[in-house]
Amino acid sequence: MKKKTKKIILGSALAMLLFGIAGVAHIYYYFFAQPFQITEKAYIYIDRDDDIDSVYTKIIEAGNPKQMHGLESLVRYKGYNIKTGRYAILPTDNMRHLHRRLSMGYQTPVRLTIGSVRTLDRIARNASRQLMIDSVEIANLLNDADFIQKMGYSKETLPALFIPNTYEVYWNISAKDFMARMQKEHKAYWNETRLQKAQAIGLTPIEVATLASIVEEETANQAEKPMVAGLYINRLKKGMLLQADPTVKFSLQEFGLKRILFKHLEVDSPYNTYKYAGLPPGPIRVPSYQGLESVLNYTQHNYIYMCAKEDFSGTHNFAVTSAQHAANARKYQQALNKRGIR
Repeated sequence: MKKKTKKIILGSALAMLLFGIAGVAHIYYYFFAQPFQITEKAYIYIDRDDDIDSVYTKIIEAGNPKQMHGLESLVRYKGYNIKTGRYAILPTDNMRHLHRRLSMGYQTPVRLTIGSVRTLDRIARNASRQLMIDSVEIANLLNDADFIQKMGYSKETLPALFIPNTYEVYWNISAKDFMARMQKEHKAYWNETRLQKAQAIGLTPIEVATLASIVEEETANQAEKPMVAGLYINRLKKGMLLQADPTVKFSLQEFGLKRILFKHLEVDSPYNTYKYAGLPPGPIRVPSYQGLESVLNYTQHNYIYMCAKEDFSGTHNFAVTSAQHAANARKYQQALNKRGIR
């Protein structure tokens, strides 16, 4: 009888031990093992429309986990208020890591690229493609006169706010925070050194951006930009009309014009630098970083005329006198005629 009782006790103890080991194994498997079958970091993007089921689906698609029971249990017993953003899944993660990251809102920033574009609606569209923000949210702010006035700009000068570059931001940044970040980066760009350079030229930061935008449209050749900037600065100092063809295209909103004719020069617009002296009311595009630098570090020379080269290389012939310029212009006009460009 005693032997039988002993066997029962031992059997029960063994069963409990095995049960305990199995329980520990399950706990380890569900919560501490590395379930994600990926070899490099993956990301999920949680937006305002997501619910717990769609979050689970995104985790499965990005991380290819062996099981989801651990995360589901943590969500069930510890809770999880869905927070929007971009979240990383690491190959070494377990479900506790992921639950904590999602619950605490520990996002991974995205690299947001602001490019040199012609119109502000392109800024809105490009940003919305890289962020959670809808382009309409950004566009509404860009067209809100009161909002942009509080930022220190007008509709005409607002393109000067943006400094094309790549920035780290959170994917779920709001439209207002996006604009605040752009203002912060603008202030960072316009440090004391650059402000002093602008002052030495006799231009404000907005005027530098305006001139840079003309340079940007005038040539795509990076090496030539400081030369073109120097030419326009020479004209400004002499009180001459800038006579920049890109400003005529902007006035007409016909950016594809290949040949500027006398009829085009007659457009009555404050942006038409053939009619109105000085710089136009604001940038005719968002200038690139290189465009801004080409104005601040312009090449000093005596040229006041330029004409596109007749080889259509995208560069220019520069001249000091009107006679030299006339000769260069004839060569270019003949090249246009030869190609049938009207």
